[in-house]
Amino acid sequence: MSILVSQRVISEEIEKIHAGAQASETQPRLDFPPYRSAVLRHPVREPRYADPEGAELFAPVFGPADVDALESDLTIGSAGEPIGSRIVVRGRVLDGNGRPVRCQLVEIWQANAAGRYVHQRDQHPAPLDPNFTGAGRCLTDDMGWYSFTTIKPGPYPWHNHHNAWRPAHIHFSLFGIGFTQRMITQMYFPGDPLFALDPIYQSIASEQARARLVAAYDHDSSQHDVLLGYRWDIVLTGRRATPVEDDDA
Repeated sequence: MSILVSQRVISEEIEKIHAGAQASETQPRLDFPPYRSAVLRHPVREPRYADPEGAELFAPVFGPADVDALESDLTIGSAGEPIGSRIVVRGRVLDGNGRPVRCQLVEIWQANAAGRYVHQRDQHPAPLDPNFTGAGRCLTDDMGWYSFTTIKPGPYPWHNHHNAWRPAHIHFSLFGIGFTQRMITQMYFPGDPLFALDPIYQSIASEQARARLVAAYDHDSSQHDVLLGYRWDIVLTGRRATPVEDDDA
């Protein structure tokens, strides 16, 4: 069994990489040594060309009839109430010119309030919630708006290094105009003390670009005695594009 390095070693590696990075680095590095498992998981060869039109002949399609409005509420559909703080996450999906992207399929998945995923590979000693699956989806409206009602996820341990913890986050997947165009990213919550320690979040050298992954508290979306609101816009292209990831963690 290999010995895990300390957080101090990881933080020193991150600091050294950031010091030598270019200001234009606004996307996660594929080869980011502090993110230990990425060294073995990221692509090492040039991508192979695929005919997008040919792929679309065999790819599935989706529309309003395929996505039920109730799928965007992760707190319903079970026999009981899920455990944790209810939240709503809403925002707009925009192109690089600030125009809304309508009928965009948006999918999310996340850990529960205890930081546990409903997945056989997640075996850390935190309770599963029988009333929370952690997955939902919706389509953006004509103005590019999406909205999810869910439970605020908890942080969780991972074995990247000794005493490694992931900040609370929600995974997002978006499709473009076809299934050959897919964007995967993560949304974080403001003020998390784990940001500085997390090599996945820190794999983006630009501090401004990292900040685009953090939602803002939205008091107008909060509901009295019910839930807290967060606003997070997603920009698909351009200088202020939302950072994307190659592997989800």
